[in-house]
Amino acid sequence: MRTLYLECNAGISGDMLVAALLDLGADKEALGKALDSISAKGFTYQISRVSKAGVACCDFDVILDAEHENHDHDMEFLHGAGVAHTHEHEHEHEHEHCHMHEHEHEHCHEHIHDHQHEHCHEHEHEHAHEHCHTPHEHHHAHEHRGLPEVMEIINAVEMSEQARAVALKIFDIIADAESKAHAVAKDEVHFHEVGAIDSIVDIVAIAVCLDSLHIEEVIVPELCEGRGCVRCQHGVLPVPVPATANIMQQYGLNVRLLPVQGEFVTPTGAAAVAAIKTSDELPEQFKIKAIGLGAGKRAYDRPSILRAMLIEASKKKL
Repeated sequence: MRTLYLECNAGISGDMLVAALLDLGADKEALGKALDSISAKGFTYQISRVSKAGVACCDFDVILDAEHENHDHDMEFLHGAGVAHTHEHEHEHEHEHCHMHEHEHEHCHEHIHDHQHEHCHEHEHEHAHEHCHTPHEHHHAHEHRGLPEVMEIINAVEMSEQARAVALKIFDIIADAESKAHAVAKDEVHFHEVGAIDSIVDIVAIAVCLDSLHIEEVIVPELCEGRGCVRCQHGVLPVPVPATANIMQQYGLNVRLLPVQGEFVTPTGAAAVAAIKTSDELPEQFKIKAIGLGAGKRAYDRPSILRAMLIEASKKKL
């Protein structure tokens, strides 16, 4: 039996999981074929090696074109006027804050790294966060999709039916969680963070990579989450944010809070775990057959690394 163990000591996000699975040996050719068939265009992706706390990890990065980048990643909004955006694997932003200025729209995508030392006070250094929109809350002409539109995109992707089922399940879990958080019907949830192109890519990639590794069992003992608050379009929210907390509650995920300010578990990461986890109990003894390290984009005191292992239960001696 092919058993995957996800060690989420530094949280989990969509891109971290994709990177860890690729590092384990997931089929890059199958991944490329699937991603090239996504009808929502305007993106490229990059698989690279980066260093996190001196440890070599795989990095999966979705790069949006200028049109979508301008819509979804207003760098002046995130970092202040005149501050150029640099990915964490190019330069570590250890003490940088998101400047709110006078912008109404307060979203950033999960592959844009967050910064440590977020505070629960409403001042000019609040932390931007990604969330879905409920109907009629589109302050800008950003690209939003409902669950039916997302399902249509996934149903047209070139991947196995098993992978498609996993991708659809992850989105359905997020839709349920956001529906509960905003008190609207599931089909009325307008996705921003999870319906935007980069998150569609992340979730399709998760499903394809898992399928190519022929995983039969997934063990996730616990999710480690941070503390404090993040600021989003709806105001200042506690960590874990409502959608993530709803997923944790509905699927009975074990959660351990870290003594660190910040969000370590994204809605996409929590939904992926809820969709694929088969157990939270590790064998008493096991052998490690392969290890994959996936890098996150966030800079916290605890290095943003997701470790995935293919394990084999050891036979007990008589």
